[in-house]
Amino acid sequence: MNNKKVFIFFPDGVGLRNFAFTDFKIIGEQMGFDITYWNNTIFSLQDNLGFQEVKIEDHSAHPLLPVYSRARKRAELNVSRDKFNDSVYPTYKFPFNYKGLKNIFKSLYVKWLVGLHSSEKGGEKLRSKINQLERSTSKYKYCKAQLEEHKPDLIFCTTQRATQSISALLAAKDLGIPTVAFVYSWDNVPKAMQVVETDYYCVWSDLMKQQVLQYYPFVKPEQVFVTGTPQFEPHYNENLKQSREGFFKEYNLDINKKYICFSGDDITTSPLDQFYLEDLANAVRNLNSKGYNLGVIYRKCPVDFTDRYNAVIEKNKDIIAVLDPIWKQVGSQWNQVLPTSEDFKMLYNVCEHSEFVTNVCSSTVFDFVAHNKPCIYFNYEQPQLKKGIRDIGQNYKYVHFRSMPSKNAVVFCTDKNDLEGLVQQILDGTLSNVEECKTWYEIVVGKTPTEASKNIWKTIDSILN
Repeated sequence: MNNKKVFIFFPDGVGLRNFAFTDFKIIGEQMGFDITYWNNTIFSLQDNLGFQEVKIEDHSAHPLLPVYSRARKRAELNVSRDKFNDSVYPTYKFPFNYKGLKNIFKSLYVKWLVGLHSSEKGGEKLRSKINQLERSTSKYKYCKAQLEEHKPDLIFCTTQRATQSISALLAAKDLGIPTVAFVYSWDNVPKAMQVVETDYYCVWSDLMKQQVLQYYPFVKPEQVFVTGTPQFEPHYNENLKQSREGFFKEYNLDINKKYICFSGDDITTSPLDQFYLEDLANAVRNLNSKGYNLGVIYRKCPVDFTDRYNAVIEKNKDIIAVLDPIWKQVGSQWNQVLPTSEDFKMLYNVCEHSEFVTNVCSSTVFDFVAHNKPCIYFNYEQPQLKKGIRDIGQNYKYVHFRSMPSKNAVVFCTDKNDLEGLVQQILDGTLSNVEECKTWYEIVVGKTPTEASKNIWKTIDSILN
């Protein structure tokens, strides 16, 4: 038994899904770790889950942090653009805001900083400046005092991309406490979303390790551990599985129908997403007139608060069943919409009891392939596209899609007129991307998707020993 004290640090709510609602804590305790959740969110782990927690009540950040963070990201993307001679990197940038004097000043200041720091040395200077600013905050002192009181042996940060974590991790480093960051999502590294600098990093796969070393030369190979991600572990937990009859009864689905899942996107990624849902509903209606008996399960993106799908759903209520993710909104920000453990069960059974999934470039392709189910990616323009609306085709040019072993890793629908035929072929068993997609899944998620939690704890154990 090692009884080492580990703080699991939640700078925001995105890590809850991986590290509070999976078996991550149970596995760590079985290995003898003394686990406390260091909680910067407004979700109480103690009240809701009975977990031992230390709450961070001081949420102050330096007023210049947003400006310098934005400059750091843009400067890093400029470095990648020049280093790899690749025009994809500027497409990761959000446009400047020039509405109002305050925003004009901020945007001009960011531009000035980016102009001075668009080199690897410049990026390091910006990171040093951010650290200097955050060390001056009351939150830094507050977190340092908490760490001095509780004396953890290691801090495990559940995401590398939250600016809220910087001051807390600096306090740990300044006290000589080892820090580890988990790289949260499959697309994060090329998008310059590594906000924190820790002693070690846990990543999903060999691909992600190679990317961390490629984009961040100051990180050494021995600092990066390939562990996998707990994100997909629930798909292998058969205790979550409901019978088809039980699942259909719980969500008022028609037992005689076969359902296709439409997985919704956020408005940034797919601003015209509702029209792809409409296209699928039309394809299903046409196939039903030819003797099929199909429906659509619409599962929205948990952080989409728009009403843009409502008209399509109302018009097709005989076909579309709405199964909203079981997430709770505990604040006004996108990262304050938090998953629940019940949603794991719902998602497992949506994957298990749907024929396949359709969406725009979502990682749900991997959720479904874990259940041996195909995926159609929409990849055609909608006629409603006009200036100022983002074309979804841009998404497929992003670096993380270059990990596809072949174009057959998904079924691409590149023409609205082909959709009905593709749906029919998948249903008839003459078209599938599952085998190719399993190769892609291994490249992105790693070779041991069921072992990620265990691998992370083994990594923590090896660091401490």
